[in-house]
Amino acid sequence: MKKHNFYAGPSILSAYTIEETAKAIKDFAGTGLSILEISHRSKEFQAVVDEAVALFKELLEVPEGYHVLFLGGGASTQFYMVPFNMLEKKAAYVNTGTWATNAIKAAKFFGDVEVLASSEEFNFNRIPKLGKDYTIPTDCDYFHYTSNNTIYGTETRVDLDSPIPMVCDMSSDIFSRPVDVSKYALIYGGAQKNLAPAGVTFVIVKEDALGKVTRPLPAMIDYRTHIKKGSMYNTPPVLPIYSALMTLRYYKEIGGIKVMEKMDLDKAAKLYDEIDRNKLFRGTVATEDRSIMNVCFVMNPDYVDLEKDFAEFAASKGLVGIKGHRSVGGFRASLYNALPMESVDALVDAMKEFEAKH
Repeated sequence: MKKHNFYAGPSILSAYTIEETAKAIKDFAGTGLSILEISHRSKEFQAVVDEAVALFKELLEVPEGYHVLFLGGGASTQFYMVPFNMLEKKAAYVNTGTWATNAIKAAKFFGDVEVLASSEEFNFNRIPKLGKDYTIPTDCDYFHYTSNNTIYGTETRVDLDSPIPMVCDMSSDIFSRPVDVSKYALIYGGAQKNLAPAGVTFVIVKEDALGKVTRPLPAMIDYRTHIKKGSMYNTPPVLPIYSALMTLRYYKEIGGIKVMEKMDLDKAAKLYDEIDRNKLFRGTVATEDRSIMNVCFVMNPDYVDLEKDFAEFAASKGLVGIKGHRSVGGFRASLYNALPMESVDALVDAMKEFEAKH
């Protein structure tokens, strides 16, 4: 039976990425060595990093003055690495979910944090709106927000305008839409959603945003160290970086980010349409804030006793990873870039069939 992978992360990768990575595990670049054992100092792996950086910049149209880094530690390490490098006195954050909450907690170790707005009272089922629910103060060192909230299924799909340096966690939606990188001082994210296996973190950082804090920075925590050493200050996550390169090649081959965005919008629209039509289900997120990456839904009140039955029914159809996070309950279908429309069709068909039975 074909499996349809809706896991939120680590998540589905393109067949191309998996196949090419598997080949490199056996023989990397004709070296007779596996990518698992190659020296990160070898010219063959240096070529991988160079091409990955170049493609990253090309696909996102990263302007001059920015650097792309591949680091370890996941996005959670960036929660404190960002303020370590950029928070001198005070930073501004918007709280839209679990990961934003964790980023706020980490920043408080380094200075004052002003939480401009939060949707916690609504169980994070909506996103506070800039200009309506909050304004960005000009006396802060930077403004931070999370563009896609994986657990709660909300997403900001526009580039906000900030009067101060702007930082964004794009772990879950990078490469799902064009981004005006020039509006940001720093963008970061774990790669295990739309780019690579777990283990590598991407950072896009504007060089002139760095070097402004007075505290001493340990080399490993200083972005300038990794810029100077080309992400090779210490041994990088070699295999995930190679897989990231394969994904970037795949994105370019199919036509780039605008093509990917159209595919993602179509997938999400099909699933949301079924959720809104089907008598058994309902969405959990304010319509205007629905994520196209993570679709969260629950049983309608009259059918909550069928939740376990639908989970088992979906599993029997090869639909895996649709159980919702414990904070929301119900179901979550992650529609990352590598997920084909075929899988969305399979989920929609299962929902229709289950409705017909009940």
